[in-house]
Amino acid sequence: MDPWYSVLLYIHILSAIMSIGPFFIFIPVMKKLKAAEPLEQNAYLSTFRSAIRLAKHAGHVLVASGILLVLVGSWAWSTSWIVMTIVLLVGSLLFLARAFSPKIRKFNEPDQNKDAIIRLLNRALWIYLALLLCMLAFMIVKPTLW
Repeated sequence: MDPWYSVLLYIHILSAIMSIGPFFIFIPVMKKLKAAEPLEQNAYLSTFRSAIRLAKHAGHVLVASGILLVLVGSWAWSTSWIVMTIVLLVGSLLFLARAFSPKIRKFNEPDQNKDAIIRLLNRALWIYLALLLCMLAFMIVKPTLW
């Protein structure tokens, strides 16, 4: 195997970990957010914003390294698992743009139902994790769908 391909693959895997991993931290945080005092809530929400920022930047590296892996590797763009990963990627990007930041901004607005916002954030977290894990499954299993 070409050593540059191995380096690209390593970067791709590391960026996938950095894109997905931070969101698992928020499974227990969601439970704590509901009972937290306002100062603690702001700390949790700040951490959430930072994790989203990290995931976005790692996602850029993930996409760039994925493109390079296809260009230098033996996979065609029409390979079913690559096509499905791209479809899920586009869906997850559209979802990410509306899933977290607008809800977090609403959290500090007066007269907001914080329990409802936390439920929406929790739901968005699980949907986003499902999308990311489906993409991960396509990249690992590489199923032939057509």
